[in-house]
Amino acid sequence: MTTVYSTAPDLSPEDYVVVGLATCFIKQEGEVHPVKIVEPIPSAALAALLKGVPTSYELAWATTLGELLTDTGIQIPPHFPPEAQLSDEFSERTFAAARTYQRDRPAQSHIAPGITYREFNYSTERKRILNSDHIVRTEDNVKQHAYTHEVL
Repeated sequence: MTTVYSTAPDLSPEDYVVVGLATCFIKQEGEVHPVKIVEPIPSAALAALLKGVPTSYELAWATTLGELLTDTGIQIPPHFPPEAQLSDEFSERTFAAARTYQRDRPAQSHIAPGITYREFNYSTERKRILNSDHIVRTEDNVKQHAYTHEVL
């Protein structure tokens, strides 16, 4: 096997991977604005999405690493909208997702390479906010009885 990925020597250009187009949101000045994000979908997540779980994914495209990560850079699929942006750490996450399909070979049969799947239960009711800060407050702590950690 010829290795072409210095950060992923266990992967080859023929390895299967699925990338999705998700509607996410960015919070700016108290308002949320939608953005289209291209990101890899691991095999377990794809299996759940195919069962009808509500998702922010509009579509998914099955391909190979060689089609997606070329010598000239990352190739966003031509049928994805031009305003679509790559997710953070796209290459690393794509390699990780490809490994999940190596471990779960039957998952590769869900969407054939080169096919775009559009039948997800698309919903933005629960918004994926990309730049939110999670601030933990004292009020968030679960109240426990005084004797919770005592041996009785």
